[in-house]
Formats: sequence, C-alpha cells, structure tokens
Amino acid sequence: MTLIDNAVYVDGKRVHDPDNLDETFELTRTSDGMAWIGLYRPDEVELLAVAEEFGLNLLIVEDALAGHQRSKLEQYNDQLFVVLRPARYLDDVERVEFGELHLFVGPNFVVTVRHAESPDLARVRKRVEQEPDLLALGPQAVLYAVLDQVVDEYAPVAAGLENDIDEIEDQLFSGDAEVSRRIYELSREVIQFQRAISPLQTVVSELRHAADQYGVPPELRDNLGDVLDHVLRLIDRANAYRAILENALTLSSTLASNRLAETSIEQNEQVKRISSWAAILFAPTLVGTVYGMNFDNMPELSWQFGYPLALLGMLVTGIVLYLTFKRNKWL
Repeated sequence: MTLIDNAVYVDGKRVHDPDNLDETFELTRTSDGMAWIGLYRPDEVELLAVAEEFGLNLLIVEDALAGHQRSKLEQYNDQLFVVLRPARYLDDVERVEFGELHLFVGPNFVVTVRHAESPDLARVRKRVEQEPDLLALGPQAVLYAVLDQVVDEYAPVAAGLENDIDEIEDQLFSGDAEVSRRIYELSREVIQFQRAISPLQTVVSELRHAADQYGVPPELRDNLGDVLDHVLRLIDRANAYRAILENALTLSSTLASNRLAETSIEQNEQVKRISSWAAILFAPTLVGTVYGMNFDNMPELSWQFGYPLALLGMLVTGIVLYLTFKRNKWL
C-alpha cells in the first residue's frame, strides 16, 4: 500500500497512528474521531480496498480511477469527491508540471490520493495539527487546508510564467528564430494553467455559499472566502498572460514578415546592381565582338582613327549606361 500517512484525530488532536487501514477504521469508530489517510499513486486494487474499507461510493471510485479530470466538486449522499489540479514550476527546464489530486471527504474521514509531487500535503498536515481548533471542525477543515495549499502553490507557477513572458518580450526584437515556438509552448502552458484554476472558482464558491449542503462549518466560510479571493486574482493574471502571449505571437509574425520583406527588398537591390553592371560591361563587349569578326566591308575598318573611335564608343556607352542606372537608383 502506498500509504504516506495515516492518523486518527479526536477533538483536533492526533491520538492514533494505526498500522493498517483495518485498524484505522476500527479506531475511528470506537474513538468517535476522524481518520485522515494520505495515499500516493495507489493502483486500482489498493484504491478499491480503501473504498471498501470506508464505504466510498462506487461512482466516486470510478471517477478517481479514470483520472485526467478537471478540477471539480461532486456530492454523493454524505460524501464529497473533489478533484484538484496542483502545479509546480520547474526552474531548471522552465516548464510547468501539472498533477492531479483526489479527495474523498466523508462524515468522519478524509482520504487524499496524490498523483504528483505537489502539493506538499505533509506541510498541510503539519500546519493543521498545530491548529487543533481548526482541525476539530472536521473533514471539511482538511479540505479547506488542502485547497489553500494548492492555491498557494499556484503563486510560484504564476511568477515563473510571468518571468518567461518577460524574457520573450526581450527576445521579440532580437530576431531569434525560435521565439515563435517558445511563445506557442508558453501559451499552451498558460492554457493548461487556466484549465487548472478556472474551475476552482466554482468549487470554492459552492463550498462557501452552499455550506450547509456540503457540511461546511460556518467558521470556515471566511477562510474559504480568502481562498476564493486568491483564486480570482490568479484567474485574472492567467487571462492577462494569455492576452499578452496572443499579442506577442501576432507581433512575432508581423516582425518575421517585415524581416522577410526587408530581405526580399535587399535581394532586389542586389539584383539591380548586378544587372546594371552586366549591362554596362555588355555594351563594350558588343562593340568589340562586332569589330572582331574581321569582315572586309566594315565601317571605318581602314580609317586610322577607327580603333580609338571604337574604344571611345565603348567608354561613352558605358558612362551613359552608368549615369542612367545611377539616376534610377539602381547603383
């Protein structure tokens, strides 16, 4: 069993550390306490064993086994099923890693199933164990604490994305050919980030405004309101990031088109120069070729000034062509 932590709490205090789930179930019942079980990437057999032990609704278990779900909140009788999409920013590769966290919340138990390295649930457990008054509010207090941790861990992700966007803005005018690809990859990460956090607005709002329906104690409503504020700010930031990247991609395409046009213009100018010099050199070559055919009856063939005149004609023709091309800005 990929059991990370397993404890029974009574009046907000950790009183038992069972060795197995059978003992957890028994101690929870006899002590009238709350069980909190943390699992890490359990397989189907292990998860079904937990479901049988705590009487989890089979529909919930099916959803958990299917995986790859968006953040959501579902209620089945007296049990809640919450899916969260935690994330963490990997500095070494400048990429966002998304995970999946399932919470099964019952009247006297919480089962957390983590499928990624984040969030740090050990930190959550340590925090709430230091606040027995909070933990004494029951399983929904654990749910609030986990939500709060997941949302808090989004902040470094947002900061990492913002830093990447700043770097892209610097690269846009540098002529880097890879900038468009980086913008696209970053846009995809921002979209995934939006998909992770956007449904949380509904999840937290429902828990707060339909507290009685979900068994949330009144004392937690203000706490959930604080989490909701953080979620809304994150959603605004993600929307702003997406808009910036869309503008950056448009600008990148425009700059690339401009550079292509400038290259084409430069090539045209080069072609003009080459063509001009070819024409200038062609004129004397033509004259020399004609007079090099050695026919008897040719103009000025026997005249003593014929050779200098041919040279002069070549020079004048070249100068005229040069001045003509120069005036037309081909040279």
